[in-house]
Amino acid sequence: MKKLSELLVGVPVLERIGPDDRPVGRLTYDSRDAGDGDCFFAVRGTARDGHDFIPAAAAAGAAVVVCESLPGELPEGPTYVVVENTNAAMADMAAAFYGHPSRELELVGITGTNGKTTTVTLLYDLVRALGHRAGLISTVVYRIDDQPVEATHTTPDAIRLNEMLRRMADAGCRYCFMEVSSHAIVQQRTRGLRFAGGIFSNITHDHLDYHKTFAAYIAAKKRFFDELPPEAFALTNADDRNGRVMVQNTRAKVRTLSLRSAADFRCRIAELHPDGMLLRIDGREVWVRLLGRFNAYNLLSAYAAALLLGFDRDEVLRVLSTLAPVSGRFECVRAADGTTAIVDYAHTPDALENVLRTIAEIRRPGQQLFVLCGCGGDRDRTKRPEMAQIAVRYADTAILTSDNPRHESPEAILDDMTAGLQPADRYLRIADRAEAIRTASLLARPGDLILLAGKGHETYQIIGDVKHHFDDRERIADEFALRHTATPAH
Repeated sequence: MKKLSELLVGVPVLERIGPDDRPVGRLTYDSRDAGDGDCFFAVRGTARDGHDFIPAAAAAGAAVVVCESLPGELPEGPTYVVVENTNAAMADMAAAFYGHPSRELELVGITGTNGKTTTVTLLYDLVRALGHRAGLISTVVYRIDDQPVEATHTTPDAIRLNEMLRRMADAGCRYCFMEVSSHAIVQQRTRGLRFAGGIFSNITHDHLDYHKTFAAYIAAKKRFFDELPPEAFALTNADDRNGRVMVQNTRAKVRTLSLRSAADFRCRIAELHPDGMLLRIDGREVWVRLLGRFNAYNLLSAYAAALLLGFDRDEVLRVLSTLAPVSGRFECVRAADGTTAIVDYAHTPDALENVLRTIAEIRRPGQQLFVLCGCGGDRDRTKRPEMAQIAVRYADTAILTSDNPRHESPEAILDDMTAGLQPADRYLRIADRAEAIRTASLLARPGDLILLAGKGHETYQIIGDVKHHFDDRERIADEFALRHTATPAH
């Protein structure tokens, strides 16, 4: 418990009504969760405005209300703090409430369109294999050392984020590796955190439903690097055309990585095999269990960040060779007859093409490839026809289906996907994802390949507002079991 005055240090306050010596027991932005002695933040969201729930928070006993504008009738009880931006104030006050835990950790954030989850997970696994306690904040799972915590967002809200960082520090973690989404940057969830380093992976068209323009999406990512402190490192992908843009105004120490040109950290793929690849990193060869050019970038990012954190080069390379692929990222399920399903989270055009290029490089003559993909509802519509075109280009037969339709009609989403296809293109249109997976299994001959793209690690499908259990890995394993017993690849 802390006094309001302690939480407001450094917070630009426009107006305060009531005493500032009130003790605060908890922080919340959900009026349904507010109780006696709590601080309620009235956050303006895309669907609801927290200011509408100020009376409910006051009635529940909130001691403090932080808002951008006061209600017409001021409920008695709380101290009211008026600020210019509630999200910014919430981040600053959450960091103070939990004792600025990021200052006790070597916190590294990664932003970009693709590769974030794999890179932070590789770093987390690498550092723990080297004998250190570490935390992880990713799309798949949050971890406080070896304790898993369910992930709700790529980057959690500022209150939960600081609470988890405090738990990490208290558990003896020295490092934390986290994904930093563009939504989180715009909503200032990471404001007030001290980062030891930032990594830029790449940027392609995504989330335009939220950012509206690609320029705004780039600007959101760039803002993360603009705000890094001078003592941090800013590691950027020199092979991405926006890699230099990201770090042009940063105060941090800029370092580059590349698979194609001169850079501070270099890598090239020497050999590619179905069970791994031989990389030459900074002139040293290392065999890794991950596949594809996109994973070469992820591994190089993890390697470079580890060296920038002060780890020994030889030890880092040794551990890299032992690391396993991340759940739902190029994860294989094999049937006894040799048919292989590849489950991957690829849900952007660039990610889908990266996975398909890798499959093309390891595909044997005569192997048929079936590509199953869909596009999420209530999300960026501009990528839908491009996703379908990429699937058709690489597949012997593409199967276009549902991802998470949310509040959109699955058939309407498929209409958008097929709008750019030609009559001669080989594809099936099956809105029911379970039926689409069953069809792929029935069409595949022994030894063929099936790519199940879009959901990866997810164990649910969102229809309307409801999450229904759905796991691509389970579904294809069940279908394979009808042919023979399926075994996960290791």
